[in-house]
Amino acid sequence: MADTEAARMVKLGYKLMSEEHGPKALVRNLQRAEEAGFDFAAISDHFSPWIEEQGHAPLAWSVLGALAQATSRIGLMTAVTCPIQRYHPAIIAQGAATIGLLSDDRFTLGLGAGERLNEHVTGAGWPGTAERHERLSEAIEIIQGLLGAEITNYRGQHFQLDHAKLFDRPERKVPVILAAGGPEAARMAARKSEGLIATEPRRDLIEAYRGAGGTGPCYAEVSVCWAASEAEAQRTAHHYFRWSVTGWPVQMELPSVEAFAAATKHVTPEMVAENVACGPDPSRFLANLGKFREAGFDHLILTQVGPQQAEFIDFFQRELAPKLRG
Repeated sequence: MADTEAARMVKLGYKLMSEEHGPKALVRNLQRAEEAGFDFAAISDHFSPWIEEQGHAPLAWSVLGALAQATSRIGLMTAVTCPIQRYHPAIIAQGAATIGLLSDDRFTLGLGAGERLNEHVTGAGWPGTAERHERLSEAIEIIQGLLGAEITNYRGQHFQLDHAKLFDRPERKVPVILAAGGPEAARMAARKSEGLIATEPRRDLIEAYRGAGGTGPCYAEVSVCWAASEAEAQRTAHHYFRWSVTGWPVQMELPSVEAFAAATKHVTPEMVAENVACGPDPSRFLANLGKFREAGFDHLILTQVGPQQAEFIDFFQRELAPKLRG
């Protein structure tokens, strides 16, 4: 495929970091993002921030209702919701159908296996990897079945459904996408959902998804930090985003903001900047985004770290969007 064709096909998304912003700020940020021309926006769905400095964790579903009413064009999605413990999958299906109606079919449901930090709060413990994957597989079957009006009862090893029906459900089924950190999860996304989402520029995930018959969009979250200088951006990224350096095997297991503080005690700003494009130079951002495009991702979610959201959105509109869209 020619580069110009790839440029025309890419969709650009804005990340609503509910760990860093309160509910009213998230609504204001989305309105700015819509005005700036973002195609869609994705909101994180967490009970807790990763580290104390982030300072926020509003309920994503309440915010989504406000977002749907405060905008008219921009797409909405969760990135991602865990349906295996804190929520029963039937409740997620009901929430997704409601947001689909409120947004006039602008909503996509992103699902993932979650992490201890947000799911242990119910006091039910945190299952091992194999059980989490079993739970996720059952949860997807329930959610897809309810959204498509195909099931009312379900008896699984971990979840049950008893005479359930969504009375308010959009005619166009809400699409479901699945987070994948490895090829096995990517193949599950192909079998059980309408798309894939990842956080690393890994071609093997795309190949596994396409190889298993997946034909839907492939989303990627790309972390960036715009600031007036590279040094300022690195300090900001370190302050709010140093938790990301721990890697997914650690992130899924640590139980609290205190644990993440201890795990990142020796992380430096330079270490964070290895994975987060920092500063005012658009070429850094474009190079980082280019890695994901080359891997095969066609929906890029830009995650601006820190409080300078309005400045980043202006930068996106002025410097990034024209080049990314060719």
